[in-house]
Amino acid sequence: MKLLEPNLLKTQAYINGEWLSTNTTYPVKNPSSLEIIANVANCGVLECNRAIDSAHTAFKTFKHTTAKERSQFLYKMSELMLKNQDDLATIMTTEQGKPFIEAKGEVLYAASFFSWFAEEARRVYGDIIPSNKTNSKILITKEPVGVVAAITPWNFPLAIFLG
Repeated sequence: MKLLEPNLLKTQAYINGEWLSTNTTYPVKNPSSLEIIANVANCGVLECNRAIDSAHTAFKTFKHTTAKERSQFLYKMSELMLKNQDDLATIMTTEQGKPFIEAKGEVLYAASFFSWFAEEARRVYGDIIPSNKTNSKILITKEPVGVVAAITPWNFPLAIFLG
């Protein structure tokens, strides 16, 4: 597999801001040739719990970022996906057997979600609604709720994750 940016193909687990190896790995094979593309980290309960714990710790700080900062982060993700669209599509095609043009479309589709949410991040408004009590109102604020764990399907790893 030839990539313009070979460092996009990761084989380690990303936990707490670091790429980490695990005690065991498993082979990822190209379905058309059965050639081993890479041996990737085989994460288990320990790694899962560590990832959740570190995400929860990071959330304590992240929840205080401004709407503008969140928007900029999401736009940057979209830009990086579009910049690396061919490489990301090549990785998906090699890993899944998905036609290249469909993989490119999935990268474009996923990048569009990041852009859309970047715009929405700037418009996270609250509301003031009437109360059932005299001389009072209800103030609604929208705040980040916490860590989310997600398992994506093998055939749409980008699109389903963001959709």
